[in-house]
Amino acid sequence: MRGFLENSVKWLGHDGFLIEFKGLNVYIDPFKLTDYTKKADIIFVTHSHYDHLSKEDIENLAKEETVIVCPENGAEQLKGYNVIKVNPQFKGEVKGIPFECIPAYNVNKHFHPKENNWVGYVIDFGGIKLYHAGDTDFIPEMSEINTDIALLPVSGTYVMTDKEAFEAAKAIKPKIAVPMHYGAIVGDKSNAEKFVSLCEKEGIETFVFN
Repeated sequence: MRGFLENSVKWLGHDGFLIEFKGLNVYIDPFKLTDYTKKADIIFVTHSHYDHLSKEDIENLAKEETVIVCPENGAEQLKGYNVIKVNPQFKGEVKGIPFECIPAYNVNKHFHPKENNWVGYVIDFGGIKLYHAGDTDFIPEMSEINTDIALLPVSGTYVMTDKEAFEAAKAIKPKIAVPMHYGAIVGDKSNAEKFVSLCEKEGIETFVFN
């Protein structure tokens, strides 16, 4: 599992990731990239906020065959692209990669309303399941998630705090928990460090990208 994170997954900052799998470049929420040489085969978008559905980054990454997976609330911004419209109950497959959508919403703030039907994703990379939570609080649905790796926002303000993300990790029970959503718009490395410290005390393995 750590080898997969070390060799196949690259953190692009904020909530953005690139996963290289079987010759495919799979992006999740690319934002403010500086290198567009690895064109996207698949782009997963969690929701329509500009730092997740970045039209500039999508335009620079997309090629004719690129498929974009995006919630219905947001897909209207992607006219002209090959888009799979999803909702929190959606399960599907894109270019041979199975995925399912997980609800992503706020419970004690108003930035990500549940009724917008925004999502996180559990993506199956050859038997390794990776959960990207999107922008969310700690929600009841997390206890039903089956995943090996959990990418969890830790910055607070718009999403979970580091302590709330730790509570989410306890509920999800992944093999490895990974902090994200810090160091760009809100949050900093101290949020990731606090999350890791709490997880380690509970015996939850963590991985932090440089």
